[in-house]
Amino acid sequence: MSKDRMTKRATSYSAPALEKGLGILEMISKAPHPMNLSEISQGVGRAKSEIFRMVYVLESLGYLERVEGTDGYTLTNRLFLLGMQRPPLKELLELALPSMRKLTEDTRQSCHLVVAADENMVVIARIESPSDLGLAVRIGHHRPILEATSGIVLTAFQPEAVRTLWVKKYGKRLAPKEREELVRKLDAIREAGYAAIVSTAVSGVTDVSAPIMRNGQPIAALAIPYMQLSAVSVSQRDATKALCKVTADLSSRL
Repeated sequence: MSKDRMTKRATSYSAPALEKGLGILEMISKAPHPMNLSEISQGVGRAKSEIFRMVYVLESLGYLERVEGTDGYTLTNRLFLLGMQRPPLKELLELALPSMRKLTEDTRQSCHLVVAADENMVVIARIESPSDLGLAVRIGHHRPILEATSGIVLTAFQPEAVRTLWVKKYGKRLAPKEREELVRKLDAIREAGYAAIVSTAVSGVTDVSAPIMRNGQPIAALAIPYMQLSAVSVSQRDATKALCKVTADLSSRL
């Protein structure tokens, strides 16, 4: 939860202990390395003795764990698993996983399922390639929504008002010309029904992604990090067709 949001809510209701605990979880989730008590204390601006009690409770409840051999803490998967129990996501996963498994068999490529979470896109499921080689994106991986192909797809298929808001909100650092170019790209993706963008993270990979729709709005995106392998005869074009067929089928079933 952002400081601005917490400040606004505090004008009517206040739960300092809860806000402090959530602040610790959010801070650790964004840290590039396990955080020790001193770093957590400094990050939230609280006394170390006060933070110790909070961290102890979060650890005992299974939200934090200490990295073996260090004094640093990281998040467990508990929050992620709680989120996956939400009925819409649970239904989506139950429907998508068998189709994702068949998609990997048909294309010989791995695939992963992505949803939007505030300003990020987050991977909530994956199926690895049945081939000897393939790129598997870990569950929980997240990137800024406008910096990932699946995030761009989720943006492109939003209702016009929402899409405009996302571009304005998540593209704050873009220059005017870059923003205009992004809008044109979003229009082209919406027209095509999918996106195929060369990966900026892994050389030799093209990220192909298409939306899964419910009631005219994208609730997720399915992606293939396509790799051209000598042992795999399925072309990127055919893999894209297979991906779009799966997303269309899932959309109709939802």
